[in-house]
Amino acid sequence: MSKILAITDETVINRIYHIRGKKVMLDRDLAEMYGVETRRLNEQVKRNEKRFPADFMFQLTEQELEDWMSQNATSNKERMGLRKLPNAFTEQGVAMLSSVLNSETAIEVNIQIIRIFTRIREVLLTHKDVLLKMEQLEKKILQQDEKTNKHEDEIQLIFNALKQLLNPPEKPRNVVGYKTNSSKK
Repeated sequence: MSKILAITDETVINRIYHIRGKKVMLDRDLAEMYGVETRRLNEQVKRNEKRFPADFMFQLTEQELEDWMSQNATSNKERMGLRKLPNAFTEQGVAMLSSVLNSETAIEVNIQIIRIFTRIREVLLTHKDVLLKMEQLEKKILQQDEKTNKHEDEIQLIFNALKQLLNPPEKPRNVVGYKTNSSKK
């Protein structure tokens, strides 16, 4: 039980990655949380292949692995213990893992992870609701404003600022690490 208490929501959230347009967790992170070896987790998945269709789990490509490593400031895959490309599990795949890893720790950690995925989804839905209500309000005010021709620019500026807060533009992350002689060219 102490292993479960040591896994905080922040720890789980920090191990949810956005790959192929999906929120996923990697096999190595899940194995660590469940208290099993990555090899054992993947063995159980392989024994139960029918339970893990492509929308539940997929294997990263070389490019996806490189992108993931650069985003997470990881430079040496051998040091990380990666001998093969990692498996990525969607929320449904994480839920399915509890049926193939039948330990108390796996079940309790799985419940915690699923609750976090659910909270993330609820926040995103609330986010969309706020944006929709803002757009409705903007249309209503601009329609009224057209009749009176007042404050249009100021109102538009406010709505644009609010939309930027709700939907910040995705900026490419800078690569973190040291420059080598070959990279100074």
